[in-house]
Amino acid sequence: MANANLKGLKVAILVTDGFEQVELAEPRKALDRAGATTSVVSPKSGRVRGWNFTDWGDEIPVDVSLDRARPDDFDALHLPGGVMNPDTLRMLPKAVAFVKAFFDAGKPVAVICHGPWTVIEAGTARGRRIASWPSLKTDLRNAGAEWVDQEVVVDGNLVSSRKPDDIPAFNREMIGLFSRQAVAAG
Repeated sequence: MANANLKGLKVAILVTDGFEQVELAEPRKALDRAGATTSVVSPKSGRVRGWNFTDWGDEIPVDVSLDRARPDDFDALHLPGGVMNPDTLRMLPKAVAFVKAFFDAGKPVAVICHGPWTVIEAGTARGRRIASWPSLKTDLRNAGAEWVDQEVVVDGNLVSSRKPDDIPAFNREMIGLFSRQAVAAG
């Protein structure tokens, strides 16, 4: 991961209130260290509040409102989990369309924990191997995906992991996947 160069790569991080704080913060730090430019995109304006395992966590600034965000302005997408965050996002047509646009364009997507709910809603899970929090197993299977209980899975342009404990492996594979996009774009 230390050798990855993501300079010039623009990564959208789509969240709303209730995102699992560590699932945004740690991957974002890894992306920033590798040279990517990360932007928090949200249907909320101003700030969004994280969930820190068992209680409300920190607020972070929103860089781009979902109403103004254009998938064409980004090279890759990160979808943190937390239960509330993806459950809310999957009910918002603009959020679902934003996610779907990355898959339609063949851009890399990183998703962890409950984040695959939005992938399912976008209709992009079918035929993929996806790791997630175990409670999504039936949802993913019903959407035509193969749910796997592994710390990290790369399936084409999608990297997925189960939970916060998987973040080191998730970050490694996310940086690897995104660096291939940086080379292709550069």
